[in-house]
Amino acid sequence: MKLSSPLVTPAWLAAHLSDPAVRVFDTTVYLRPNPDGYGYLPESGETKWREGHIPGSGFLDIIKRFSDPDAKVGFMMPEPEVFARLAGEAGIGDDTAVILYSTGSVMWATRFWWMLRSMGFDNVAVLDGGWDRWCREGHPISPTPTLPGPARFTPQPRPRLWANKADMVAAITDHSVCTINALAPETYAGDKNVYGRAGHIPGSHNVFYNTLIDERDGTFWPAQTLRARFEPVGAFDKPRVIAYCGGGISATMDALALTLAGHPDIAVYDGSMSEWVADEALPLVTGTAP
Repeated sequence: MKLSSPLVTPAWLAAHLSDPAVRVFDTTVYLRPNPDGYGYLPESGETKWREGHIPGSGFLDIIKRFSDPDAKVGFMMPEPEVFARLAGEAGIGDDTAVILYSTGSVMWATRFWWMLRSMGFDNVAVLDGGWDRWCREGHPISPTPTLPGPARFTPQPRPRLWANKADMVAAITDHSVCTINALAPETYAGDKNVYGRAGHIPGSHNVFYNTLIDERDGTFWPAQTLRARFEPVGAFDKPRVIAYCGGGISATMDALALTLAGHPDIAVYDGSMSEWVADEALPLVTGTAP
């Protein structure tokens, strides 16, 4: 089965749950504010997945398995061969169609969507509206754990879908790149210090990830509306866009929205603010201007 869009509806998924080529995965992570400092404490959603999930779905643990354990900051993309092995063990194969969902924010599903695309795997989509919409529309729920058999996943890395710290330094003076901060306006402006140093990377514009979805049902806005969200910051005037956030997670919502809106060259800064603020030599600016 070939997926035609980065998004699928709950009705579509419910009609295709019995298709043997379809693999469905919950990717939920819960972020708790760190009571002893800056940032957040991540908590896997696996326990709640075991209590009830979309029938036939598996669970992908972004915290423990699908992040580089040797990285200095959390949630960094594993090396291609490691990711390929883990994806295959989870049942993601070259001939599968993968549907991803999460509880609460869709950012965890979009994160794994971006990870798969960066490995050259395009037959993947995000459940539009996620678990909450699935339940609200009355689709079936199962407590039965699902363990799909292993599959062969062949990585075809696309390193251009990721940006690193050096890329971000270069982008400050590179007028061919539009850099976008996906965080809340108060965090972008530096009014709220979430990561230890307040502000944003010089030259970066703010397109808050929550403005990309209809808060009434958690679905992404239509492509034309999404394009209108990004046009004021010049995203479509530049050949390349780099999105970043706190840890390379919510920035993937901007990346998916830009993809839906038709931008051809998008990257995500994997280390994002978590990596940037740790280097005191790297600049930050405050206020609402780039």
